[in-house]
Amino acid sequence: MQPPQPTVVLTATESEKLCRPFVGESGIAAPPVNSGVGNYARNITGSTANRFARLRLAGIHLVLAALTWCVFSQTIDHPFVNYDDQNYVYQNPRIAAGLTWSGTIAAFTQTHARNWHPLTTLSHMLDCQLFGLNPAGHHLTNILLHTVAVLLLFAVLNAISGAFWRSAAVAAIFAIHPLRVESVAWIAERKDVLSGVFFMLTLTAYAWYVRWPTRRRYIAVIASFALALMAKPTVIMLPVLLFLLDYWPFRRLTMMSDDGRPNGDVPFLRQLARFGRSTIFLEKIPLAVLSVAVGIITLVAQRYTVGYSESIPLTSKVSNAFIAIVTYVEQMFWPAKLAVFYPNWGDREPAMVAVVAALLLGAITALAIGARRRAPYVVVGWLWYLIALLPVIGLVQVGLQGRADRYTYLPQIGLYIAVVWALGDLCRTRVHRRVITAVTIAVIILLTWRASIQAAFWRDTETLWAHALRVTESNDVAHYNVAGLLLDRGRLDEAIQHYQAALRASSDHESRTHLSPGIVQNALGNAFARKNDINAATLHYRRAIELRPDFSDARVNLSAMLLRQGDIAGAIAEYEKVASTPPEDGLSHERLADMLLKAKRYPEAVTHYRRAVELTPNSVNALSGLSWLLATNSGSVVDRSGEGVRLAERANELTHGNDPVVLRILAVNYAVAGRKRDALTTAERALSLARTNSALVQVLTQELESYRAKASP
Repeated sequence: MQPPQPTVVLTATESEKLCRPFVGESGIAAPPVNSGVGNYARNITGSTANRFARLRLAGIHLVLAALTWCVFSQTIDHPFVNYDDQNYVYQNPRIAAGLTWSGTIAAFTQTHARNWHPLTTLSHMLDCQLFGLNPAGHHLTNILLHTVAVLLLFAVLNAISGAFWRSAAVAAIFAIHPLRVESVAWIAERKDVLSGVFFMLTLTAYAWYVRWPTRRRYIAVIASFALALMAKPTVIMLPVLLFLLDYWPFRRLTMMSDDGRPNGDVPFLRQLARFGRSTIFLEKIPLAVLSVAVGIITLVAQRYTVGYSESIPLTSKVSNAFIAIVTYVEQMFWPAKLAVFYPNWGDREPAMVAVVAALLLGAITALAIGARRRAPYVVVGWLWYLIALLPVIGLVQVGLQGRADRYTYLPQIGLYIAVVWALGDLCRTRVHRRVITAVTIAVIILLTWRASIQAAFWRDTETLWAHALRVTESNDVAHYNVAGLLLDRGRLDEAIQHYQAALRASSDHESRTHLSPGIVQNALGNAFARKNDINAATLHYRRAIELRPDFSDARVNLSAMLLRQGDIAGAIAEYEKVASTPPEDGLSHERLADMLLKAKRYPEAVTHYRRAVELTPNSVNALSGLSWLLATNSGSVVDRSGEGVRLAERANELTHGNDPVVLRILAVNYAVAGRKRDALTTAERALSLARTNSALVQVLTQELESYRAKASP
C-alpha cells in the first residue's frame, strides 16, 4: 500500500530543515540551517565538535545503562514469585519446553495465561530454551529489554526535539523510577518491557517517516506497531499518541493555514477540523485497524475475566478510575507505599473523593490546553498520560486490582516530558541552569535509591506480600496470599489468622471488586482440616457453598469431611452435585463411583464408572473400577460379554503391567471369562509385584489357590 503523502509540498530548503530536530532546547523551534559566511570556520572546528558530540552521546548511553543496572541487577538473584510466574513460565509445560514448532503455532492461535501476546509468549519460550527454569536468565532478559527501551526513548526524544539534556533526563527518570520496578522485577510482566521496546521503535520509525515519507518507512511504522501489539495489546492507543506528536514536536499542524496565517493564530478546534480532513489523519487508519483487531482478539481471549466484572456498577468503575489517575500522578512525585496489589477502591472510598479527583483532573486538563501556545509540550505530555492509561484504567475491568504500578510503564513518559521540558524553560540564566541541573541530579539519585529498595521487596514471594500488607489497608488479596504461603509451610495458626483477616477485608457477599469470600472460606476450611479440626472445617466449607452454590471445590472438600465423620450418604449427596455441575469431568464421576462402591450401591457405581471412562478413557482407576464391578458382583451387573477383560487389559497396558492391583483385577476378569490359565499366570505376576503389601499378598495367595484348583485337570 502506498503511504499517504504530506499535504504540503516542501522546498529543498524546507526539506533540509526537516532533517534537523523539530524543536530546539527552548521547546519552541529549531534553529535555522546556517549558510553563507562562517562555513569555513565551522569546517575547521567541525571534526572536534563532532567528536565531542559522539563522546557525549556515548557517555549518556553508558550512564543510562549503568543507572538501570544499578537498580535492577539485584533481581538476577531473585527466584520466581508464586504470583503469575507459575502460569507464565515454571508450571506451564508448553513454555518450559522451550521453542518448538507446536509451541510457536500455539503462541499465535491460543491464549497464554488468559492473554493473547504471542511475541511475549515466544520470548518466555526462548528464555526456557536458553536458561531452562533458572530464574536468573529470565530476570536478565527483563533488565536488558528495559535497558533497550530506555536507550531508545532517549534516542527518539533527542532526534525529534534536539533537546539533548532534557531527553536524557526523561530517559533517566523512566529508567529508574520506583514505579518501573514491577514491570522489570516481575518475570510475568515481560510483556511490559518487550512492548516498551517496540513502542519506542514505532516512535523512531514514525519520526523517520515524518522527516521524509517513503513507502519503506511507512511499512516500518506499521510493522513495529504490530510487534508492539503482539507483545502487549495495551499499546492500542499509540496511533492517538502519534496525533499528539504531530501537534508537538513534529508541528505538522503548524503549516500555513488557508488564509496565510500560521496555525498558531488559528483557533485550536479549527486546527483539529482541518487535521481530520488531512492525509495526516488518513495515514493513521491502518494503525487504528490494527488496534481494533488486536483489541477484539484481547477481549475474546479475556472474555471470562472481563465477563466476571460485568456486574460491577459503572459508577464504581469510573470512581476508581478517577482516583487511580490522580494517585499515579501523586506516586510519580512521591513514590512511597508501592505494592504488588492495590485493592479496588471504587466502592470503598466516599463518592466525594472521586468527585474531587475528577474536578482536579478537569482543572489540570484545562490549564494544559490553555498553555498550549506557550508550552505545547504540557498539553501533549498530559494528554499522552491520560490517553495511554485508558486501556488499563479499569473501565473494562480485568482482575480485582484497583490500580497497578505496571500500568504506568508507558503512560507516565508523557508526564516526564511535560515536567522536564517545563523545568528546562525556567533555565533563563546560568544560575537557573545550575540550580535545575543540581535538582535534577539529586532527584535521579533519590529515585535510584528508592527504586533499589523497592526492587529488594521482590526477592521472594513472602517478602513481596508482607510488604504489601505493611503499605496497604484492607488488602484481602495480600492476606490470602500470605496465608497460602504459611499454610504450605505448616504454620497453620498464622495461616488461619490471615485467612480470617482476608474475610474481614473482603465483602460479606460475593462482589466483583473484592476477593471472593467463598474462596477464602474454602481455604480457611482447608487450614482447619490440616489441623484435624473436622467440625470447624465442615462449618467453613458449608459457608463457602452458601456463598457460591456452584463452588465444586468446596463441595468436594465438604464431602471428604463427611466421609471422615462416617456420613457416607451425605458425602455421596455432595459429590452428586459436583458431578452434575458443568463443565462435566471424568474425575468427579470416578470419585462418586468410588463412594458408591463403598456404599455397595453397585448399579449406580457402574453408571458413573462408565461415564468416567467415556470422559477420560485413559483413567486407570475408572477402567479398573468398572472392570472389577463387572467381574465380581452378583445380579444383572455381572459381565459375561468380555467387556471387563477389555477394560482391565487396557488398564494393565497403561500401567505397563507393573501394578499388582490392576493385575489382580485382570486375573479376576480372566477367571470370570473362563480363561483359567491366563488368570493363574496373571495372579502369579501380581503376587510377585506385591511383596511389600501384606494385605494384598494374603488376598492374592488365596485367589491363586483357587485358580490353581480350577486350572488343574
